[in-house]
Amino acid sequence: MEDKKKLAAPCGLYCGVCAIYMAHRDNNLKFKERLTTVYNVGVDDIRCKGCLSDEPFVYCHTCPIKSCVIKKSIEGCHQCDDFPCKFIEDFPIPVGKKVILRAIPTWRELGTERWMEEEEKRYHCPHCGYTLFRGVMTCRNCKEPVDLD
Repeated sequence: MEDKKKLAAPCGLYCGVCAIYMAHRDNNLKFKERLTTVYNVGVDDIRCKGCLSDEPFVYCHTCPIKSCVIKKSIEGCHQCDDFPCKFIEDFPIPVGKKVILRAIPTWRELGTERWMEEEEKRYHCPHCGYTLFRGVMTCRNCKEPVDLD
């Protein structure tokens, strides 16, 4: 569980269902190449071992939410009385903000381990069961539209 806790990003964007994390974990060059245009970085920058690991994604090095929870000495926004705050309101990726606003109350209710399990269960195609990543709109396997966030 300790290694898996590195995937519990303080903001509530569980890293285990992140496209960058999955592409790096699976060493999927084709997927990494597609992600370069989404994040405007090179293929070598599509790498991450989790937000709380020693190798987070390049954008996560300077995350104001992560800095805030460290400063407050808490695990994440689920333990903060100020949620949702200006950092959440100003989150630059709309689907990310939507997930944060859904995930933090669930994390509060379920606790870390069960919340992570539920996030992993959530990101499967409801039509064919294929494993998906956060933000996907169409299943790569059966081509059916999905809305899991």
